[in-house]
Amino acid sequence: MIDAHIHLEQYEYEAMEQMLSGLPNMGIEALIAVSMNLDSCVRTQSLAATYPGVVRPAYGFHPEQPLPQEDELSTLLEWIESQAREDFIAVGEIGLPYYSRAEALERGEAFDMEPYIQLLDHLLGLAARLDKPVVLHAVYEDALIACDLLEKHNIKRAHFHWFKGPEEAIARMIKNGYYISFTPDVQYEPEIQEIARRYPPELVMVETDGPWPFEGPFAGRVTHPSMIRDVAAAWGALHGYTPCQAEEILTANTKRFYSL
Repeated sequence: MIDAHIHLEQYEYEAMEQMLSGLPNMGIEALIAVSMNLDSCVRTQSLAATYPGVVRPAYGFHPEQPLPQEDELSTLLEWIESQAREDFIAVGEIGLPYYSRAEALERGEAFDMEPYIQLLDHLLGLAARLDKPVVLHAVYEDALIACDLLEKHNIKRAHFHWFKGPEEAIARMIKNGYYISFTPDVQYEPEIQEIARRYPPELVMVETDGPWPFEGPFAGRVTHPSMIRDVAAAWGALHGYTPCQAEEILTANTKRFYSL
């Protein structure tokens, strides 16, 4: 199987090495390793060079952090473009800052979304020029803005990771053929289970978003790529698939989307 979204470079190095060395015994073929910013991109690139074929790197700028300065953004865009001939798999993680905006508004602070929308526009334009898929952090109403920009740039290969959103967004994403992925919380979150029932099986992948921790049966455990087997089983049960059937479908979807 393939973990379709993990922040590999954020793990402690020794724990990460041990984790990667054990993947073959757990039936994990590859990891889509996303990046947070330029420093993160460089670390992810180094891991991909050390573990070729297993760590599949994606380069981007995570939206749930302060905006980059203009020169920082230029450097990042130039660096990603310079990797165009290398074996990087997608532009990501990119998107819009739903959670940091919600926290700011709860504190009574103003939050200007427009610069983040412009940043996403720049990054999607880059992905379109490089003909790379995109890995998106865009949930709830932000998904509709992301859809607008994807359509503007005529990007067909979009992966909305750990997606939550309204029916309007879900219907539009399905119509456009965008993929989504589910995390271990599909085992215990009714909202996520409902989306899992609704979304077409051929447009679904599984992920851990590690090292982000989970609750329910995963409480207190370090998030590990092997958890995608639990995700597959839970997702499959919602559709009447055996765990083996679910794993085959989800792996085939991931390979098709990322051209693996």
